[in-house]
Amino acid sequence: MTYPEILRLLPHRHPVLLVDRVLDVVPGESLTALKAVSANEPCYARTGPGDYPSTLLVESWCQAAVLLSSWGNPAPDRVVLFGAIADVEFHRPVVPGCVVHHSVRVLDRLADTTVFTGESTADGHLVMTVGRITTTTRTTTTLRP
Repeated sequence: MTYPEILRLLPHRHPVLLVDRVLDVVPGESLTALKAVSANEPCYARTGPGDYPSTLLVESWCQAAVLLSSWGNPAPDRVVLFGAIADVEFHRPVVPGCVVHHSVRVLDRLADTTVFTGESTADGHLVMTVGRITTTTRTTTTLRP
């Protein structure tokens, strides 16, 4: 999946779109996505290059999870909501120049609720493990006041 195809499945846009490419997908089971970290990231605007913020690493991984949950079933009237995150561990810093590989797997699924697990690597090293992240899907009409 290329960048324009990612734009069709995710509602995010620059500077919050944090997935650059999908390398591999087994629909309903697993997905591998890339995030290239650059010194030009907006998070470095005030501080200069340093460690990539862990919150953005988790957000990028979660966007890859949304791509997996939406794969082959794009629905512009539905949105994926994250409800719980458990057992996320950070193992080493990610810095500009790293290409992060996010591996996302479906752990369990029941109706509109999906539980994901996985990890992220950079330069062949484990940088983050995700125990569980739970999502649910809702129609956009139920979310509007």
